[in-house]
Amino acid sequence: MNKQGVGFINWQVKQAFLSKLTHMKFIKLEEKTMAEVLLLHHVLGRTKGIEAIADQLRDAGHTVHVPDLFDGRMFSSLEEGLVFVKEIGFEEVKARGVRAASELSRDVVYAGFSLGVPAAQQLAQTREGARGALFFHACLPTSAFESQWPADLPVQIHAMSADPFFVEDGDINAARELVASANHAELFLYEGKEHLFTDSSLPSYDADATKLVIKRVLDFLA
Repeated sequence: MNKQGVGFINWQVKQAFLSKLTHMKFIKLEEKTMAEVLLLHHVLGRTKGIEAIADQLRDAGHTVHVPDLFDGRMFSSLEEGLVFVKEIGFEEVKARGVRAASELSRDVVYAGFSLGVPAAQQLAQTREGARGALFFHACLPTSAFESQWPADLPVQIHAMSADPFFVEDGDINAARELVASANHAELFLYEGKEHLFTDSSLPSYDADATKLVIKRVLDFLA
């Protein structure tokens, strides 16, 4: 085949390609927005288990802040932790959690573990611009704060179905009421009676349940 014939074939190929481009539908992929999370620890302090959860969220690309509300103090039992909290005051602990949000943007997901829930819930419920909320092992009635739960604010609540702190203290009822009043709310109950079952540094840790918790949390943050 002479050069003229080759050139004609190349021209046909080019025209076919251009025609295909003309009719092709291009799909623009949306850029995935990662979350910024304020994570408030439980009554035992900022334990290695709490840090481990934060690291799992960071590994997924999210920014996670874990302020130390106890100034470095950690405790080996709920009783010891509660004694310390009573000394400084529950309201002071909550205030420290609320203050931790002051240096962050308002587009934040507020997460709390047990003792950290009151501050996380107050921030989510009353600080304008919240992106979402995650409550672990505890939930307060929405009436505890100065405004109602924002109907369109997403929230997940995680606890064990027979956890006496969650069930007998009425947190489960508060959680169900919150879910009923919000448009994007989920209550996840896991089989068992342990309170701080998500903390891998504690004897109460449940690896299988926590794996499911993390999966659901990552789906929530996605």
